[in-house]
Amino acid sequence: MNKLAGSQTDIAIDAFTTRFKQAPKYLVRAPGRVNLIGEHTDYNQGFVFPCAIDREMVIVASPRDDHRVMVHSVEYHEDDEFDLKEIGKIPAPERQWANYLRSVLSTLQKRGYRLSGFNAVLAGNVPQGAGLSSSAAYEVAVATMCNGIDQLNISSKDIALIAQQAENEFIGVQCGIMDQFISALGEADSALMIDCRSLDYRAVPLRLEELACSIVIVNSGVQRGLVDSEYNARRNQCAEGVVALSRLTGRAMESLRDIELAEFEQHAAALDATVAKRCRHVVTENKRVTDAVACLEASNLDDFGLLMNASHASLRDDFAVSCPEIDTLVELSQKYEGVLGARITGGGFGGCTVAIMYDAVVESFIDTVVPEYESLCHKQASVYICRAMSGATLLAL
Repeated sequence: MNKLAGSQTDIAIDAFTTRFKQAPKYLVRAPGRVNLIGEHTDYNQGFVFPCAIDREMVIVASPRDDHRVMVHSVEYHEDDEFDLKEIGKIPAPERQWANYLRSVLSTLQKRGYRLSGFNAVLAGNVPQGAGLSSSAAYEVAVATMCNGIDQLNISSKDIALIAQQAENEFIGVQCGIMDQFISALGEADSALMIDCRSLDYRAVPLRLEELACSIVIVNSGVQRGLVDSEYNARRNQCAEGVVALSRLTGRAMESLRDIELAEFEQHAAALDATVAKRCRHVVTENKRVTDAVACLEASNLDDFGLLMNASHASLRDDFAVSCPEIDTLVELSQKYEGVLGARITGGGFGGCTVAIMYDAVVESFIDTVVPEYESLCHKQASVYICRAMSGATLLAL
């Protein structure tokens, strides 16, 4: 298990005081997330249903009276230092954690915000490369910190958009809005039903405690790197499908959101076979999200779980973003008594599974399924029993 979030704050404050010989003035926390259902629909202007989790990125900071930025990463035991006036001229370092910091600052400046220098220490317990959006949590934390230090009056929704722009333009991952959105706007004990076209959203109470259920995330131990994976290829295949379907239907489509399953199937045979499979996943996944929310609102977790299972099958077979280890872990989870549903979560190509299960079986699940998975796949798994948390916050210390 990872350290509790509170200890990350203590670690960051201690490191800041030691390094800069003074106490920090601000504390920022931004959570990671797990997407309960609705994968690879966000950049297709579809629906998603994530919740923020009690694993988070933490920044403690104090403003400087110049334009220098001095920052230390607890996790990497590394430093970065630069002048905000020169950030656009300095090649990004090879250290990825520093790239994310610079990307957000550069994006804020491109949007016309005037930033002051600062000293900062970064810490966190969102597993990296696991599909729990450590990068989005980091980006949102940096933007939230600048918003507070410089009193920029940026809304939480715009913080999410700024963080997304930073990842798209600077890091090179053409992610949708979901990860940054839930990190900035999540609500405690709820998941957010997000319309990724309009950016309308509503909190849906999970009520898992009263239903005696838990969200259990299992990190497969298979690391993934979105920039180096086929994530961007999947996005391009979806875009290719939109162009082809616009031609076939005779109407201009903005995204795969604009076609229902019955109409899609009428034209699927005319598409490239791989593109058709990618599009089929997105169209069916959008429907699964709306159905899943309706199930949850009716306290029907049995059918919610079945939709999670169907989502995994679609991601495995049509969108091809799973891997043998994840498939094994999902299969073991789905057949375990007391597990209502399980699926891959995140961008894919490794990372984590998410399951909804009864509290009464969580301990035996961990004791039984995890060792069996590790024996079959020769990977070390980690388990996170999570609660739905609120989004990013800034506190004056």
